Amino acid sequence: MDFLPFIVKIREKYKHLETQMSDPGIFSRQKEYQEVSREYRRADAVLKKYDRYLKCQEEIEDNKMMLAEESDEEFAEVIKADLESLQAEYESLESEVKTLLVPAGPNDSRNTILEIHPAAGGDEAGLFAYELFRVYCRYAEKNGWKVEVLELTENAVGGLKFVNCSIQGEEVFRKLHLESGVHRVQRVPATESGGRIHTSTVTCAVLPEVEEVDCPIKNEDLRFDTFRASGPGGQCVNTTDSAVRITHIPTGIAVASQQEKSQHKNREIAMRILRARIIQKMQEEEQAKYAAERKSQVGTGDRSERIRTYNFPQGRVTDHRFGVTRYDLNQIMTGEVEDFFAQLLAIESERVLEAEMAKL
Repeated sequence: MDFLPFIVKIREKYKHLETQMSDPGIFSRQKEYQEVSREYRRADAVLKKYDRYLKCQEEIEDNKMMLAEESDEEFAEVIKADLESLQAEYESLESEVKTLLVPAGPNDSRNTILEIHPAAGGDEAGLFAYELFRVYCRYAEKNGWKVEVLELTENAVGGLKFVNCSIQGEEVFRKLHLESGVHRVQRVPATESGGRIHTSTVTCAVLPEVEEVDCPIKNEDLRFDTFRASGPGGQCVNTTDSAVRITHIPTGIAVASQQEKSQHKNREIAMRILRARIIQKMQEEEQAKYAAERKSQVGTGDRSERIRTYNFPQGRVTDHRFGVTRYDLNQIMTGEVEDFFAQLLAIESERVLEAEMAKL
């Protein structure tokens, strides 16, 4: 793919951003400074990565010429080894450049609310929901992100009935948005005495977290209900109406929280989730080509619906949207997902760039 038309535009933008950053007055305009500096860092990263991509390309050509002219067999082997290393770096750089060239989306830099529900498969689905949640937590830790659990309910066998968390950090939504949908797992459950492979599903929703100013909500559009929390907890559980349910009447979106003992804190958590769901619904209606409604995003959880399949007997994970199959499932389930996620983002980026190229 010819990156040059995109690079030319970015270089022009970079010069403009440099001028803005050199204005001493920008530091007193905090919001503008944050936005400009974020765009500046992104443009700088693209240009540096592209320059290394070109340099790597030159080094590959130089090594090919040297190899064609080299008569010393021992030195020729050294050149071949160097060429293989450069080729691997070149392919990696190409994927990274594709990903970086995609224009930043409105939610890319936002913190994210991640929801995970077991769907089909009973307790086994709950166990996999917990494992999937653990994968995202480890990935977040490696990226230096903060995970704040907003709501979590366990099932009787140590799995999850539901988890809702806020993930805060640099480009969280951009790196996680492809996780929305139905995740299908095929394996022999620990409780299966006959050794039969079961198929279960878990649904994930990745929502951009928004501030109150981004999503103003009128009080008259809200209905507040309180009820007693259920499940294990402190002595306040089942004795006070600390749990909160908030319904946004115009959209019908309802959110409940019972994680905290304080009704005030539960109300605050519920409002954060509610704003995220409302803003997502608004964006989906305005930009249907980028996302479907939340209901279609995660599907019904039926076994026939899936974005990805985790096949444990074969050690295989397949992403059905991008036609990617890998055989490092054990590593992925320990949180080693950087290469996998980067591969998916690169394919998505290439599709977006091809569409953009058609417009030029």
